Amino acid sequence: MKCPFCNAADTKVIDSRPADDNSSIRRRRQCETCGKRFTTYEKLETMPLMVIKKDNSRETYDRSKLESGIIHSCHKRPISTQQIKAMIDEIENEIFNKEEKEIPSSAIGELVMKKLQNLDEVAYVRFASVYREFKDVNTFMEEIGKLLNK
Repeated sequence: MKCPFCNAADTKVIDSRPADDNSSIRRRRQCETCGKRFTTYEKLETMPLMVIKKDNSRETYDRSKLESGIIHSCHKRPISTQQIKAMIDEIENEIFNKEEKEIPSSAIGELVMKKLQNLDEVAYVRFASVYREFKDVNTFMEEIGKLLNK
């Protein structure tokens, strides 16, 4: 850390403690060259997770979009809001525990379908019909056939 008074690069930390808002660390430093003291704040730099869409455009991850799609799929199904929130938390844990800062929307969609299939098959088919863009009844029937074969 450079001294703001003399621009010397050699400083030492005298005191370190959480800042008032608990989102950063306050450090009291002293310059080894001129002896003056100054305060710095250290804060974690976070990079938002980016979602790569089907058309290769990128947008920041938005929990409300995921939540909205799942809620629509579960409409009038015996699934509580607590179950939906728990499922979204599980999906986010899987997404955010990866090192990547960019994730394809297809990976998120597949995770949602896997979780919905275990939770409620009707909600799963509803989500799959939108996500996989079923064009006709035959495609719809193929997906139901896969469910019945399991």
